Amino acid sequence: MTDRPKVVITDFDYGDNDIEKAIIEAAGGQVVGLQAKCEEDLFEHAEDCFAMINQYARVGAKTIAHMKQCRVIARYGVGVDIVDVKTATERGIMVTNVQDYCTDEVADHAVSLWLTLARKLPQFNASTHAGNWSWRSERPVYRLRGRTMGIVSLGKIGQAIAERAKPFGVRIIAYDPYLDPAVAREMGVELVDKATLVAQSNYILMQAPMTPETRHFLSDAEFAAMKPGGILVLTGRGPTVDNKALYRALTEGTLAGAGLDDPEEEPAKRAQWDPADNPIFTLPNVIVTPHTAYYSEESIQQARETAASEVARALRGERPKNLLNPEILA
Repeated sequence: MTDRPKVVITDFDYGDNDIEKAIIEAAGGQVVGLQAKCEEDLFEHAEDCFAMINQYARVGAKTIAHMKQCRVIARYGVGVDIVDVKTATERGIMVTNVQDYCTDEVADHAVSLWLTLARKLPQFNASTHAGNWSWRSERPVYRLRGRTMGIVSLGKIGQAIAERAKPFGVRIIAYDPYLDPAVAREMGVELVDKATLVAQSNYILMQAPMTPETRHFLSDAEFAAMKPGGILVLTGRGPTVDNKALYRALTEGTLAGAGLDDPEEEPAKRAQWDPADNPIFTLPNVIVTPHTAYYSEESIQQARETAASEVARALRGERPKNLLNPEILA
């Protein structure tokens, strides 16, 4: 048994912890890798850990209550909705994330889903493979130029999506109550309220973070207010879109298609998951990718190195670079 500070990796789908171990062990820590699917899986290890790094597993108040010497909770990604930052702050525990990464990957993924759905590529592909060689098989397909794209959340990724979409000639509007209007004006993007974005958009690209205010940001009322034949692309958090309402909109003809990088149930965060539980997976006009928008070999490397390096800084008594609750050090 070693007396080196214990760093718990709650869960991971990278195949190994070699990158993290090299960084953390060089700073004097030891790594314990788990595959937790619920908070109860973390309680025992929370007792004596110096740090936790989490990918999909929630580190909430129940886990934090078991921590006796934890100094830092480090997220592998940008969002920290699966970390109880408030409770961690009250307990004097630093919370970090990985900032300024995967912007290009997510923007590329969002635009790829949009173009694939707008041009009905999956349907044409299925039709030709079935022996039907006809452009009329999947009518209608509309010209992109002159139509309206609404982006929900115009942060770094939303801005990257807008820059990629501009050359296609779409009018771009956005909803982001936290953005400086001058930023949008400089980009040539019109900031509008939620009702206007929903009513005017032919395409809605959701990039919103998960907060109490954004949960089910799009539901029955919003889909009913959209233009017929619209397209939804979600590369933000799954629960920002009500999947039951989305299914109704897709099957009743309100929406022509949807591209989801994560359904509402967020399968990777569940101990048991079956696509049969969500009827969205039965629809031919829906593309679902397994939360891969952020993925490239380079972005994975960056996320792992950054999260581990934040813990290493804490081990050395240094201030983490991406500290989300700096008030605890005041």
